[in-house]
Amino acid sequence: MKLKKSIISVAAFTTLAVSGGASASAQEIEVKKGDTLWGLASEYGTTVDQLKTWNNLGSDLIFPDQELKVSSKEYYTVKKGDTLWGISSNYGISVDSLQGWNALESDLIVPGQELLINLDDKQTTSTPVNTSEQEEAAPTPAPEETPEVAPEAEEPAAEPVQAEPQEEQEAVAKELTVEATAYTAECEGCSGITATGVNLKENPDAKVIAVDPNVIPLGSKVYVEGYGYATAEDTGGAIKGNRIDVFIPSKDQAIDFGRKTLNVKVLETK
Repeated sequence: MKLKKSIISVAAFTTLAVSGGASASAQEIEVKKGDTLWGLASEYGTTVDQLKTWNNLGSDLIFPDQELKVSSKEYYTVKKGDTLWGISSNYGISVDSLQGWNALESDLIVPGQELLINLDDKQTTSTPVNTSEQEEAAPTPAPEETPEVAPEAEEPAAEPVQAEPQEEQEAVAKELTVEATAYTAECEGCSGITATGVNLKENPDAKVIAVDPNVIPLGSKVYVEGYGYATAEDTGGAIKGNRIDVFIPSKDQAIDFGRKTLNVKVLETK
């Protein structure tokens, strides 16, 4: 039986709460298999563009076990000998900004104090500065004294872990641009059963999309930009032509998804 769905409009926002006791590392997460930038952005109340900026990413591609910064805010614990000027220089920010974020009325800081660092205001042209008393001691070594690593000694870059078999990714039957919305099975009157019989209430982690079978045949394996690998398992009265509906178990995340123009690759199966 076809799943009854409600397409949710673009009209929501989320906020990212940062605990006052957090450390800088608390704002980083480890990517798991199946994660996407869009999913992580929704989970942590930010945007894909912000995640790409904070992590210097040139594309939407991420890999399992990769460390990603998911907030522009960090907390730095003051150590003995630290100064506001030294901390601001190391982070590429201004002393005034550091004082403003932490409501400091003077330059006085004490060991153990936690300071908020907002990386969105980081100065890209700054150079980290050593604040210890040794900063004026050692001269810069001459170029010829710097050992060079022979090319053959360099370790080869680790190959990214693929979420799906490589041969399936390369076999693209067709590629198209679609208008995408999101739906959830957790709605009043929803059966949770797709047109092909998948029970989404029992399988909330399933990657499923609703399609117009005349454009994307039911049962097709697809790759949806920003959503990942999925299967065409459902249909819908409003899903006609180059339209798809992506299944998302959380109602809030479905609201955040809104309406997007995305690229879809229909994969050939062997």
